[in-house]
Amino acid sequence: MKRIRLSMKEQEKYLTIKDLIDHHGNKKRAALKLGVSIRTINRLIIVYRNKGKAGFVHGNRNRPSAHCLTQELSSHIIHLYQSIYQDAGFNFSHFTQFLSEKHDIHVSLSSVRRILNEVGIFSPNEHRCSKKKRSIMSLKQTKPTLTDTELNVAVNHELSLQLAHPRKARCKNFGEEIQMDGSIHNWFGENKATLHLAIDNATGVIVGAYFDKQETLHGYYHCFHQILSNYGVPYQFLTDRRTVFEYERRTNKSAENDVLTQFGYACNTLGVTIETSSVSQYKGQIERANRTFQDRLVSELKMENITTIEKANQYLIETFVPNFNRRFAQDYTKYPSVIESSPGEETINLTLSVICERKFDNGSCISYKNKYYQAYNQNNQLIAFKPKTKALVIKTLNNTLYVTVDDCVYALFELEKNKKVSANFDTNDTKEKKPKQVHIPPMSHPWKRDSFIRQQQRAHQHKQFTR
Repeated sequence: MKRIRLSMKEQEKYLTIKDLIDHHGNKKRAALKLGVSIRTINRLIIVYRNKGKAGFVHGNRNRPSAHCLTQELSSHIIHLYQSIYQDAGFNFSHFTQFLSEKHDIHVSLSSVRRILNEVGIFSPNEHRCSKKKRSIMSLKQTKPTLTDTELNVAVNHELSLQLAHPRKARCKNFGEEIQMDGSIHNWFGENKATLHLAIDNATGVIVGAYFDKQETLHGYYHCFHQILSNYGVPYQFLTDRRTVFEYERRTNKSAENDVLTQFGYACNTLGVTIETSSVSQYKGQIERANRTFQDRLVSELKMENITTIEKANQYLIETFVPNFNRRFAQDYTKYPSVIESSPGEETINLTLSVICERKFDNGSCISYKNKYYQAYNQNNQLIAFKPKTKALVIKTLNNTLYVTVDDCVYALFELEKNKKVSANFDTNDTKEKKPKQVHIPPMSHPWKRDSFIRQQQRAHQHKQFTR
């Protein structure tokens, strides 16, 4: 006779109904004991009389769950990760997302983790607690004589020697604090590049992102341009001082490379405050966003076979950042906003400019990036200045050059080393082209030499920015 095994709950039901029938007990008392209705008690009595003890065995025992993944599907998931996504560096969460979007396989993250862990595949971003459990299991196999206390001490000494940094509350308003940083990494291709990233502290929205070969003012300006065009003028920037330290260490200092002075002057023009700190944990949100981008963006760029900085910026701005904000960021429209309206494309182009000091030489020219330039007024007339006249050269975001002298703005045109047309030997009737007439903005724009010098001096007073 086959032996029938009941679970603890099934055994309780069986004994209660058996005792009820054998001793003609009270059905209400049995219903209260089992926590069921009298109708269920009557149904269980019928089951006991017809099937006996076997009737109390659950009908789904030894049957696979209706939600259980098949062996074929599990093997297919393992094959996809090993053949495509593992070399690209996808973590399990990212891989689960792509299973749903690319392969129409809808499984939970816990199922994917369980399936891959069973075959010895672990996430590249595994949590410390998971690493600790695996280390304990490994030590138990290699050193079975160790006690639990000795195992915990050994594992903690191996994994837990890290500094702790306390969390801080996020800002209340959207645009109250924008954290910015540059992340140097092998994002695409063979050479390293720098991702300039800006994130809103209150909502976690990526408001600006741009690739450049190095951490440059050009990259930060493009992030700032995205913020001004898409959202408006924020209240404050929080960034580091790494570029300022590099600038101070250079033998030949170059004002064009002084990120904090140039960027700070643009912020001062728009009324945006800027705060700096050399402690990376002080702006931990942007540091964590950089880590997430390194984990996910590198894999996607590799999947898309993107190896150039132009295509990488296009994919970053058009595809990755919108998907990232939909998945990880909050809806910024539901937060109170302190962002002011955008100043307009022309003002943005003039504000996000690179400014440096120059002097006119004896030929009324300015030397800028190994080229000579001359100043022209609104009527395309050449303007001559005395030698050693101080001026500010302004290079706008769209690479238009201006110069300011004595609170007046002039356009700069390059002086060619040799003429393209000879009046004596060229027989063609081609005439020498005159410089194109450009729009010269009014001096109401704050391109003042004195204000720029003051901003430059304030930017390099380290005591003011030291935390």
